[in-house]
Amino acid sequence: MRLVLEKLLQDGRDDALLRFTLGSICLQEGDGETAILHFQRAIEFDPTYSAAWKLRGAAMLKLNRIEEARRTWTEGRAVAEKKGDLQVAREITVFLKRLDRQCTAANRSEPET
Repeated sequence: MRLVLEKLLQDGRDDALLRFTLGSICLQEGDGETAILHFQRAIEFDPTYSAAWKLRGAAMLKLNRIEEARRTWTEGRAVAEKKGDLQVAREITVFLKRLDRQCTAANRSEPET
């Protein structure tokens, strides 16, 4: 499926949905860097594409880019709320709370110097 979609890009078709779908596939395949690029392009095509914001943050988290994930999700939640996409806003809120708990737990487990 990824190859078919990449062929569409090569043939000149490029839009938010195509980039979002490619990003989702790349994320599932473990190719986080490429996923981030596709999600970013989807957001450039449609800055209100809240699901792209959500998955872009997830891809960043998988690559351990914690603060970038937090910023992406924070901005994406604001986009989703403004758009009225309350389900995505709630999901991002859950992701941010989990991230905060993970960071707090990691800080507690670090030895003091």
